[in-house]
Amino acid sequence: MRKIITLCLTVVLAAACLAGCSPKKNNPVEGKKVAYIMYMSSSSIFEMWSESFTKTAEALGMEADTFFCGDSDEEWKNRILQCAKDGYDGLLVSHGGVDFAWEFLTEVLDKYPNLKIATFDTSFRDENENTKTIDGVVQLFQQDSGLAAVLVEEILSMYPEKAEKKEPVHILQVQEENYIIAFDRRQVGYQLYEAVGQIRTLEQMAPEDHLNPVSSMQEVAKKVIEKYNEGEIDAIWCCYDAYARGVYQALRELGSDIPMVSVDICDEDIQFMAEGKNWKACATTNWMLNGEFACRVLALEMAGQYDDIKAASSYYESPGMWMEIPSVVVTQEQVMSGQDITVKNLSDVAEDAYTDRDFMPSCDWMDSALKD
Repeated sequence: MRKIITLCLTVVLAAACLAGCSPKKNNPVEGKKVAYIMYMSSSSIFEMWSESFTKTAEALGMEADTFFCGDSDEEWKNRILQCAKDGYDGLLVSHGGVDFAWEFLTEVLDKYPNLKIATFDTSFRDENENTKTIDGVVQLFQQDSGLAAVLVEEILSMYPEKAEKKEPVHILQVQEENYIIAFDRRQVGYQLYEAVGQIRTLEQMAPEDHLNPVSSMQEVAKKVIEKYNEGEIDAIWCCYDAYARGVYQALRELGSDIPMVSVDICDEDIQFMAEGKNWKACATTNWMLNGEFACRVLALEMAGQYDDIKAASSYYESPGMWMEIPSVVVTQEQVMSGQDITVKNLSDVAEDAYTDRDFMPSCDWMDSALKD
């Protein structure tokens, strides 16, 4: 009987090889349930994140849900607690407040020790502002300081005569400090240029209504821009593309030719850039891939394969369990060089780094599942 079973298995394996495939590798996360929980309200880039996260989770045999929390601390906390109570196996939680995330998530994991959590744009600090970590929790970020810096470089390139005269470029900055950690990290890259006198910030502005950021930012930007005489504002630097869309609409309403740059990208941003007017560049990561990156990390946490996470080029030993997504610049010239460019075909005109996946962690069973 044993010989017959062995022979049957051999025949099955041989048939699989002849068919050009191999037996499916064991998948330790198949049948698990995960969720993406976002502190902020839904927006184009975070919808792309959700779609990418969900698509990857389903390819790995998991069930996935998405929850947006409308910029509410309590909703974010309650949703995490409810998912933990409902038996989710893994959570990707995004944009938790620096003043409560470390303590709150530590308490959640103490209560639900089998739950796995990965975070995005969420720093861990205690009440004394000391940087902290949580065992088993990987923190994911964009290269925020770099995103800010390359946008300042784009602005500086517009005014070479000021560099020759060692005069600062005058910038109106769209920024909210102490709002979310990503904006604070971007401020670090921006301030490097202030410190050496290459730029001077005329003033900061931000939306007054975070549930309607585009229309609110349009109203705020129009009022602020109108305070200045022509030629006093050299450029507008925007920390976030939803805010930038409001700024762009204000500039068009005012008939102004002030150039602007922004962080992040979506189809509407590309459409505005393609009009050939004010919007000159976006510094971004690939939001169609970011959810995949986060889902891979969370899945490897759930499988206990932290060595595979640490092997990725995007992993940093300091401050510990920390990963950053590489960024690229997409220029107005690139967008206008193609036909009907959208996020889906942006790779046709963007640099090769835009679609690179080499920075993502993986392993044999994950590669097998994602290639099926």
